[in-house]
Amino acid sequence: MVEHPVVRGGIPLLIIAIAVFVLHRLSLEVNLADVRADLAAANRASLILAVLSTCAGFSGLAMYDVIAARALTGTTVPSRIAALTGAAGYALSNLLGFSYLTGTALRYRVYAGLGLDLATVLNLIAFSWGAFWLGLALTVGVLLVFHPVGLSGVLHVSTPVEIAAGVVLLGLLAVVLARFAFGRREIATSGHVFTLPTIGQSMALTAAAVVDVAGSALALYVLMPADLTQNFSLFFIVFVLSIALGVFSHAPGGIGVFEATLLTGLGAGGRSDALAALLLYRVIYTGLPFALTVLGISLVALKSRRDLLLSATGTMRRLVQPTAPLIASAVALAAGTVLLLSGNLPAVETRLELLRDFVPIGLVEASHLAASVAGMLLLVVARGLFRRLKSAWILAIVFLAVGLLASIAKGLDLEEAALMAGAILFLLLFRPAFHRVPHSAPLRLGWVWFASIVILLAALTWIGVFAYKHVEYRDALWWQVSWSGDASRFLRASLASAVVLSVLALNSLIGVRGTRHAAEPIPSCVRHLVSASPNAEANIALLGDKCFLIDPEERAYLAFGDTGSALVTQGEPVGEPEASRNLLWQFREMADREGKRFVFFGVSSTYVETFLDMGLAVVKYGEVGRIDLQSCTLDGPSMKDFRYARNRAAREGYTFEIVARDKVPAILDDLRRISQAWLRVKSGKEKGFTLGRFDDTYLSNFDIAILRAPGDSGEIVAFANILKGAQVELSVDLMRNRPGCANFVMDALFGELVLWGKAQGFEWFNLGAAPFSGTARHELASIWQKLGGLIYEHGDKFYHFEGLRSFKEKFHPVWSPNYVVCKGGVGIARALLDANELISGGLVGLVRKEP
Repeated sequence: MVEHPVVRGGIPLLIIAIAVFVLHRLSLEVNLADVRADLAAANRASLILAVLSTCAGFSGLAMYDVIAARALTGTTVPSRIAALTGAAGYALSNLLGFSYLTGTALRYRVYAGLGLDLATVLNLIAFSWGAFWLGLALTVGVLLVFHPVGLSGVLHVSTPVEIAAGVVLLGLLAVVLARFAFGRREIATSGHVFTLPTIGQSMALTAAAVVDVAGSALALYVLMPADLTQNFSLFFIVFVLSIALGVFSHAPGGIGVFEATLLTGLGAGGRSDALAALLLYRVIYTGLPFALTVLGISLVALKSRRDLLLSATGTMRRLVQPTAPLIASAVALAAGTVLLLSGNLPAVETRLELLRDFVPIGLVEASHLAASVAGMLLLVVARGLFRRLKSAWILAIVFLAVGLLASIAKGLDLEEAALMAGAILFLLLFRPAFHRVPHSAPLRLGWVWFASIVILLAALTWIGVFAYKHVEYRDALWWQVSWSGDASRFLRASLASAVVLSVLALNSLIGVRGTRHAAEPIPSCVRHLVSASPNAEANIALLGDKCFLIDPEERAYLAFGDTGSALVTQGEPVGEPEASRNLLWQFREMADREGKRFVFFGVSSTYVETFLDMGLAVVKYGEVGRIDLQSCTLDGPSMKDFRYARNRAAREGYTFEIVARDKVPAILDDLRRISQAWLRVKSGKEKGFTLGRFDDTYLSNFDIAILRAPGDSGEIVAFANILKGAQVELSVDLMRNRPGCANFVMDALFGELVLWGKAQGFEWFNLGAAPFSGTARHELASIWQKLGGLIYEHGDKFYHFEGLRSFKEKFHPVWSPNYVVCKGGVGIARALLDANELISGGLVGLVRKEP
């Protein structure tokens, strides 16, 4: 139910609706002039303290990553890089409010550049999140116990109850710390094994968290009127609740929700000085760190372009470059917000007067409207920038240019124009970070993004209503055109912005839903890329049951299938890495455009960075085993079955033979009879998509390994088609034998194949995937990992999962994780069902026997 888009979008919208209503009620007796006066009268010492508190808070945020990186990687990640990454990440998330924009993806991009794998990065992030909750529990617990009357000021509970709540909170904290001190150092979840901090590291992380939460709270505390902050415990509890509701609302930076909750909790309704303090807090704690982050990244880019030979600068640029789409999205969002906010507030009269003699009133009116519409479009296109779309980059430049010119023409807003120019410069600096994705939809809205924009627009519109509350509403305001018609311009701009957003949302909702993609003939470029690929499993693309996305320059392709409601890839793209990344985004765009689910099925960790950029869940589905042929032999206890089978087959006169693919048509009838007989005695039906099936055209693409019976007949008793990966990797797909023949023939055939591959100079023998192998069954593992472990242990009734892993384990292979990538939540279960529909024809096909 929670996964339904109406629910996901409706709950945040309900929260913001309540927040806007509360803000409106609380500010009925406040006017804009009073707020401006309070801003002008702000105490300089308080401003300095707020800045210092912000610095302290961000030092705590930076220390999360420093401590975690040192604990998990030693000196692999320099402390300076870890500190900058942590601080910059939180500067972006504080502004945007979208954790998926600045959490895992940002850190993975930076740390992957230093050689860290996905599991280590996730472990590092878990350290940071755990530290925050430890620090929050300690701070709140101490305040409740030693300085009560915090909860009682909000929930009207007695002091003893409040002290008891604090004791319970501190007790739980002590239990957690004891677990770190005396418990196991590792837990398994989401298919990964995570290291827990030591007691010393936990204490250090908790201390950093206390600095973080205290700094962020003190930055607002010193700005608020003294009579509202006499009880710090009450203030802190209200502050924490305000942040929590702001995060849950999905509003960028929690705007509107945070303010409404805090004013209500502190009883600050009708206080212009409290509103002014909140505005200053937004500028200092949210705006200042974000501006410094953007400035710092821009300076690194400029310096590295000026002197690419400096190794230190080159390293910094290599780490910064991948974060550009994240920050560009934030820049576009901030620029759009500035344009909308400016359009909702009165113009500076002295500047407007200067325009009277040079600019016609019609141009001023049109510029005001254009600036607000450009601001709205920037909010929408920010999503496309995050998705690295070149089309979004071009549109953002255009909208920023419109905003720049309109800012000057509508009222000589030079500061606003300078911000637009700075945003354009930033996007130009990082042009290579945005890729051309054919048929992309840069103005398409997802539910979460749409809800966030609506929330932001509602908050900004409330600011306009608040600014013009002294103007009596009348219908004539909509049509009034005059130099003093700020309220009229606000109404028209708000309506235009809402109309633009509604049209884009409607277009995204009804979209062009594509028909079901039919299987395509295999293009010649796909055959070429398959033959050049070192991955033997790329040959499955030749099965004839897939569609293809192909790079315009034919450098890469992505094979996929269509269930009618979902697009599912057969593994990851094959070809050049950069072209492959573009195809991943193009596939996502195509699914969005057609209104279908999308699944990246059976992928490795190669493109995890891109999947995280998309905000998707990366779930371990199993493991792929590969034999190192250079060191492989049939000696040793674990290989005795294959050694025995090979030796016995030789003694009894069985012969191993490789049939070249141009000779395969001559033996297809014999192979078909073996295959049909084999299927009749096996559970399940002929599979497809990621598993080969008996098909004359498909098998004619490969050399075939066969085992012939002794005697003059020399009939074929077993066969396997050979998949080759550019003389690097070898694998087999169909491997079948005639029922009733000697029980050692399959082991003999496999043993001969392994030794043949070694003799031919192949480096690896790909044993294929072991589904659900390696999935975690720990009590702390995710529900999907537990389910995978359950299927692996008890699913033999339907498919020999555990037996498959045991068979492959005899060769002592190198195991690597195999992932399913899709939207989180129940989307994971849907993804597995979608993939199974293409492979087995649905759940019935998984267990049904071939007639």
